[in-house]
Parts: sequence; structure tokens; C-alpha cells
Amino acid sequence: MGIVTAACAAYASLAAWLWLTFAQGMFWRTDVRLPPRTAPARWPSVAIVVPARDEAEVLPRSLPSLIAQDYPGAAEVVLVDDGSTDGTGELARRLAAEHPGLPLTVVSPGDPAPGWTGKLWALRHGIAIARTAHATEPDFLLLTDADIAHEPDSLRELVAAATSADLDLVSQMARLRVVGLWERLAVPAFVYFFAQLYPFRRVNRSSARTAAAAGGCVLLRTGAAVRAGVPDSIRQAVIDDVSLARAVQRAGGRIWLGLAERVDSVRPYPALADLWRMVSRSAYAQLRHQPLLLAGTVAGLALVYLVPPAALLGGLATGHPAVAWPGGLAWLLMAGTYLPMLRYYRQPVALAPLLPFTALLYLLMTVDSAVQHYRGRGASWKGRTYARPSDA
Repeated sequence: MGIVTAACAAYASLAAWLWLTFAQGMFWRTDVRLPPRTAPARWPSVAIVVPARDEAEVLPRSLPSLIAQDYPGAAEVVLVDDGSTDGTGELARRLAAEHPGLPLTVVSPGDPAPGWTGKLWALRHGIAIARTAHATEPDFLLLTDADIAHEPDSLRELVAAATSADLDLVSQMARLRVVGLWERLAVPAFVYFFAQLYPFRRVNRSSARTAAAAGGCVLLRTGAAVRAGVPDSIRQAVIDDVSLARAVQRAGGRIWLGLAERVDSVRPYPALADLWRMVSRSAYAQLRHQPLLLAGTVAGLALVYLVPPAALLGGLATGHPAVAWPGGLAWLLMAGTYLPMLRYYRQPVALAPLLPFTALLYLLMTVDSAVQHYRGRGASWKGRTYARPSDA
């Protein structure tokens, strides 16, 4: 009976990988980059809004890149100092004085109102400032995190893509830092898993039901933001980027999501604990704090990622090819679909067979996220803990 069960699990895992490889929007391909674009006849105005809380460590590598944007139209930067205790606001002003370029305004919204997450409260304040600072409000808003560095032509290319394809939201998944051992193991997999959940090609279809964005770099038409009522309509969202994309899509907006070539995260995650906190702070929120969804996710991760190596190695060890070969083929499909992401991150192909180990880490992080929630710590980030939306 044990062999039959093992064989059934191995075949089920293989079936799952055949479906993922060929029917899940080709999620594993990494060629979804900014759509074809030409320069508009008139470059629209843009306000760059940067929420920042205790970002003094990364700001010297990111903020100058925004101030130095080579943009033909009117543009400005609004940095929202969200209750920082490390001198983020003062540092931003000093960096602006040292790096001439786009004008910078530094503002502080105070503590979030009840029912708001800190980032969205900061974005609300920054967007309001940007829309009322001049006689006419900006045509576009670039919402970008304080740890994201942009090449000088980043804004120009984003706007050209939005205007050429008549898009209301253009988002690029910034290339995350990959330096240390744990970053090499976990970061490419993080983007791979995200693309598996939200296949970029499906997001980018004009009739798509799948909606997602990457919160580090989102160009948004101001009119689309008004129609969608954002950020007010998503004020409780911990997974704010996906919620933003859904709100814009529901309001009739056209969205686009792809991988970045010239937008990079400079935030380091040198230790496993750093990556663990990054994932576990919001993983259970992604599952809407539902125990059944958590159980299904754990079971699904085990079947898809852990069964293949266990079936192959166990089948070979016990002399049962009916268990070994489907497990081996599933593992091969897993590693093969991971290779493009490893190449995108310029990592050795030898890391591909280690994806089951990385998936196990993410499984444990997700379980830990739920444990922290039920201990009353909820989604926590930089000294703030957020209740589930129904409790906020």
C-alpha cells in the first residue's frame, strides 16, 4: 500500500508539473519586458512618489537615481518620510542638495489613521501633495520604493511604454540583489514563485482576469488612480501591489507587468533571517488569514516541490521504478523551468536542482507567518503590526 501511495503521489506531482509547464501562462519565461514603444508627441508630466520609513541605509544608492532621471517632460520627486527614526528625511534633503536634478519635496504624514497600512498612508499623502502642488495635476504617478534604483532613462521608457500601448498601469519587477549564499538560493525563486502565481502574460492580456503589479516600480495614470479610488480603496491591504492592480483593473484600466532590465533593488538580505522576515511578514496575509488556504498551500507545495526528489531518491533506493521515474521527470521539469530565472539573475545552473530545498524554506516561512499571526503579531514591518482587514 505504501508503494501504491508513493506512486500515486509521484504521478500526481508529474501531472501538476506538466500542467504548470504548458498551461500556466508560460510563467517560467523571462522575456516579458517593456512593450514596444515610441516617444510621445508631448511628454506627460510625472510625479514620483517615494514612501520611506527608516531607509537611511539604502537611500544614498536609490534617491540620487530618481533625481537624476533624464526625462524630457515635467517631473518631480515627493519623498514621504513615514515616521522614520534614522534621519531619512534629513538625509533625503542633503542628497538632493548634493545631486542636482529633478526637484525634491520631503513631507511627513504623521502616524497612519486607523485602518491604514503605513505604506499606503504614506502614498496617500504623497499623491495628494503631488496632485495639489501645481495648477494642474500630473498626468502620471510613479510609485517606487525607497530601495529601488533607476537607470537615468527608466522614467522615460516607462512613460513611453504607457503612452504607446495606452496602458493605465505599467509595473516592472525590479531585479533584486543577489550576492550572498541565501540571496542566491532564495531571491530568484521568490520571483519564480510570484510569476507562477501571477503569470505575466496572463496579466498583460487585454481581457485578463489575473491582476498583479510589483510594488517597487509602478507607473500609474493619475486619472486611473482617481477612477479606482486608490489608495483609499485598498487602504487595509498588506499585499498592496496586487491589490492596487486589481483595483485599477476593476475600474476598467489596462495593466501591464514584466521583468525589469534597468530597475534594481539595492536592499541587502545577507542572512536567512532577513529573507525569512521579508517573506513571513505578509505570507499569511496573501492567504487572507484562512487556515484552509494555509493547509491547501502547504499540501500543494509539498506535492509539487517535495514529492519529486523524494519519489526519485526513494524509488531508486527501494528498487521501484514506477515511483522513481515520474518523480525524476517532475524534478527535471521543475529544474528546467527554473533555469530561465537563474539566467536572468546571472546565477549558476547548478542551483536549479536545489529548488525543492528553497521551496521547503518558503513553506516553513509561510507556516511561521501564520504562527506569528495567531500569536497576535500579525503582518509586521519596521515596528508596525497590522491586524487582518476585518479587525482593522
